[in-house]
Amino acid sequence: MNDFLTAALYKFVELPDYADLQAPLLACCEANGVKGTLLLASEGINGTIAGMPEGVRAVLAYLRADPRLATLEHKEAHADHLPFYRMKVRLKREIVTLGVPDVHPALMAGQYVKPEDWNQLIAEPGMVLIDTRNDYEVSIGTFQGAINPATHSFSELPGWVEKEMQAGGVLAEGSDGKKPRVAMFCTGGIRCEKSTALMRAKGFDEVYHLEGGILKYLETVPEASSSWQGECFVFDERVSVGHGLAEGDFTLCRSCRDPLSAQDRASPLYELGVSCAHCHDRTSDEQKRGYRERQRQVVLAEARHEAHIGVRQPGSH
Repeated sequence: MNDFLTAALYKFVELPDYADLQAPLLACCEANGVKGTLLLASEGINGTIAGMPEGVRAVLAYLRADPRLATLEHKEAHADHLPFYRMKVRLKREIVTLGVPDVHPALMAGQYVKPEDWNQLIAEPGMVLIDTRNDYEVSIGTFQGAINPATHSFSELPGWVEKEMQAGGVLAEGSDGKKPRVAMFCTGGIRCEKSTALMRAKGFDEVYHLEGGILKYLETVPEASSSWQGECFVFDERVSVGHGLAEGDFTLCRSCRDPLSAQDRASPLYELGVSCAHCHDRTSDEQKRGYRERQRQVVLAEARHEAHIGVRQPGSH
């Protein structure tokens, strides 16, 4: 059985020549048998790749040979199957879409806070703690006392911030004319780096974010002293993780891609590969028939120990 290595990576760095990097990077990945998706933009690089360990490490070494990416960090996971079918290197306006011009995380991000110092920071009086993830992620777990902006996509966050800066909002100036102190967090760090840059662009001076994101916190901080409640949604086949990064109890609905608990799967509206209580009323009978056929093909492929290309890959939500 092959042991495939998956590497998730990102770095905010000024890459004005990012378009020129596309073809050589794709060639390097293909030469090393690596698959996945990498995004390049003027603000940096983001993505996940997988392959045999030596191939993945060769691509990482190639990236770090560029002095601007010398300090590129990545997170590793192992799998007994290759989670991607092809390799893509895409050019984008942003490596994570916020939709606000002139926000430069490489130059403007907030202050990093190490996981072991996070509890003390968020317990400080007057600190506004904001979960920058989407609603379906927050629904299965978050930090105690965190505010959920109830966004469906990251690009909705600026509108929420603007609304909350108005009188009576959680981000409004105090009677002393000062903006509140803000702490922000996300799964792996990329969204909170960009969101803290947004806050600084809007005049917030004291803005903090959790270094390495929730995943680093769950890996580092013992459960007995943790402020985390529930599980953390992840964009891979694990679906969710808990303290120590132990695999959680959630699965994905293959129709709407929402995370499902054991209680959700016990609903009479849940049908494996077809629907759940969240989406049952949003799909037609014809769509459900198509999903049932897809699920039938998945079962047949699994019986033959083959991957079924019709199943959307982790991270496509």
